[in-house]
Amino acid sequence: MATPVLDKDEAAGRPEPGFADSPYITVTFRIRRFNPEVSAEAVWEDFQLEIDPKERVLDGLHKIKWDVDGTLTFRRSCAHGICGSDAMRINGKNRLACKTLIKDINPEKPITVEPIKGLTVLKDLVVDMEPFFQAYRDVMPFLVTKETNEPTRERLQSAEDRERFDDTTKCILCAACTSSCPVFWNDGQYFGPAAIVNAHRFIFDSRDEAGEQRLEILNDRDGVWRCRTTFNCTDACPRGIEVTKAIQEVKRALITRRY
Repeated sequence: MATPVLDKDEAAGRPEPGFADSPYITVTFRIRRFNPEVSAEAVWEDFQLEIDPKERVLDGLHKIKWDVDGTLTFRRSCAHGICGSDAMRINGKNRLACKTLIKDINPEKPITVEPIKGLTVLKDLVVDMEPFFQAYRDVMPFLVTKETNEPTRERLQSAEDRERFDDTTKCILCAACTSSCPVFWNDGQYFGPAAIVNAHRFIFDSRDEAGEQRLEILNDRDGVWRCRTTFNCTDACPRGIEVTKAIQEVKRALITRRY
């Protein structure tokens, strides 16, 4: 069989191997830097990168830390939107850096990156998460039953009962919702949306028997009644949880004592 030969005119229209247009663009990362060992004031610092717009903000931060400035400090772990550790403010909105594509946030302008609000900044993009996790612990985020011994079989639950609280099981404790809440910014004593979401997950679980106790915890002056229904938390949630709806359901349960 004869070997097919590419027509010269066709060949002329194809780029030579290795000479295709580069997918990379020049992007400016404007990062809010803070190092308490150097200065008590935070400063903005610009970094220019050549990066594929289909990469993520987290990839850009890695390039800066690994190739430009090793002192840049931020949290990240799984890099797949599951651990929630890389929540930060990107172009003024709370997002996960590992889920935010460069091309989706107008790379023609500087991409601003700063720590989430309402929590003390320790260094650069790292904040003190202890107040956030203390509120989480305070709502008893675990199954409580009256059984004194280990169960001998599964605690069965219908699909309908499971569906009742399915949405709030998606929380990854990234703090994006809580740190987007203006009430939390002004008063760190407020439990915050994430703690209420995790209380909701057990209050409406048919297998749990501590719903009344959790409701009383959230009936405190720093509990659900501080919510002003701004929907910031719902907009910020990277998992798509209807946070404001969950908070309203907890309020309704407090009034009616039905859950």
